[in-house]
Amino acid sequence: MIRKLKSGEYRLYSRKKDASTGKRRNLGTFPSMEKAKQHEREVQYFKKH
Repeated sequence: MIRKLKSGEYRLYSRKKDASTGKRRNLGTFPSMEKAKQHEREVQYFKKH
């Protein structure tokens, strides 16, 4: 899940909420939406391989 921050950057959050905190894990902050989407694809690929 990607959200835009007030600073104009985009942050990638985990799809599921963390059981211990009840919040989504921060998976990185990126300067553009394209970079964030690319990293999300990399994360999904890594989970399957």
